[in-house]
Amino acid sequence: MRICHVVPTYLPATRYGGPIHSVHGLCKALASLGHGVEVYTTSVDGRGDSKVPHGEAVDLDGVGVHYFRSRLGRRLYYSPPLGHALASAIDDFDVVHLHSVFLWPTSRAARLARAATVPYVVSPRGMLVRELIEAQSRLVKTGWLELIESTTLAQAAGVHFTSAQELADARALPLPLPRPFVVPNGVERPIPAPHPAADERHVLYLGRLSWKKNLEALVEAIAGTDLRLTLCGPDDEELAPRLRELASIHGVGDRLTVRAPVTGLDKWEALARATLVVLPSINENFGNVVPEAMAVGRPVVVSTGVGARGIVERAGCGLVCEGTPAALREAMLALWSDPRRCERLGAAGADHVAAHLTWERVAGSMADRYRRVIAGADRHAR
Repeated sequence: MRICHVVPTYLPATRYGGPIHSVHGLCKALASLGHGVEVYTTSVDGRGDSKVPHGEAVDLDGVGVHYFRSRLGRRLYYSPPLGHALASAIDDFDVVHLHSVFLWPTSRAARLARAATVPYVVSPRGMLVRELIEAQSRLVKTGWLELIESTTLAQAAGVHFTSAQELADARALPLPLPRPFVVPNGVERPIPAPHPAADERHVLYLGRLSWKKNLEALVEAIAGTDLRLTLCGPDDEELAPRLRELASIHGVGDRLTVRAPVTGLDKWEALARATLVVLPSINENFGNVVPEAMAVGRPVVVSTGVGARGIVERAGCGLVCEGTPAALREAMLALWSDPRRCERLGAAGADHVAAHLTWERVAGSMADRYRRVIAGADRHAR
C-alpha cells in the first residue's frame, strides 16, 4: 500500500510529547512491513523550526518525510506550501492517515482527500476530551468543531483511537464518529544493554511537565513516605518552580529531582533504574511511558484517567487508582513494600509487551484497518 500520514509536527520536535514518537513508530513499522510510507508535516518546533531540509523528502528510518515551513498562523500550523505539495501528490496514495484535530493540516488534508476520492482515517490523538476543550480555548475549539471538524470526522472512512477510554471521551461530545476502532500505540524494543538493578525507593515520572499530568498530586503523594521522586521531561509550561516549591512546603524538597528529557539509551536506563513508574494524569488518551516501563520489567501505577490503564489491568503489571495524593500514595506504598510482588508484576508486563505491543504487531493491525478502508471505498465507488 501507498500510505500518506499528515501530522502537524514530527521528529525531531520531541517537545510535543508522545504523539511525535508514536506516529513515527507506526510509520517506521509500516515501512518495515513493505508499505510505501510518506509523511507531510511542518518544521514547527516551539518558537523556531527544526533544522531539517524543506520541500524535499527526507528518509527517516525508511519513511519519506516532507517538511514545510509555517510562518503565519503557527499556532494552527498553517502552511500553504504543505497544502500545495499535498494537493499535487495525494492521488498517488491508497489511503491518508490524519493525526490531530483543531489544526489546519488535518482539515486541509481532509478536503484534498475528499476531492481526490482517497479514503482517509483520523486519529484525534487525545484531543477530543470535553474537560480539556473547556479548560483551554473552549469557545475557539467548540466553534472549530462545529464549523470544520464535524465535516472532517463525518466524511472519514474511519476514526482511530488508541484506547477504549479515548473512544469513550470522544463519544461524550456531539460529534460524528464513523466506523471507530481502537489500535493501541506500540513500543520500541528496549535498546540492547544490560539493565541495571532498580534503585530502592525511586519513583519515576517520565513525560511532559504539564498541568494535565497531575504532577502536583504526585509530589504531594510523596509526603509521608520514604520514596524519592524524579520528574523527567520537557517543561514548556514552566511548572518546575511551582513543583519544587510544593515539594518544599510538604517537606520533601530534598527528595524531588527535576531532570531534562532523556532519549535513547538514557531513557531506557532511567526506566530500568526506577522502582516504580507512575503516570497520574487527569486525562491521557494512551500514555506511551506505560508500555515502555512494562518493556523493561518495571511495575506501574496509573490513574484512572490514563487510557493505557486497560493494558495494565489485562497484563496484571501494576495498579490503577484515583489521581488523588492519598490514592497515589497508597498504591505506591503497596508496591514498594512488596519487592517480590514488584518483580512478578514487572515480568508480567514485559511478557505482555512482547506478545501484544511491539510496533510490528501494532502496524500489522493498522495495515489491516487500512485494507478494510480501501475495500470499503472501492465498493462505494462501484
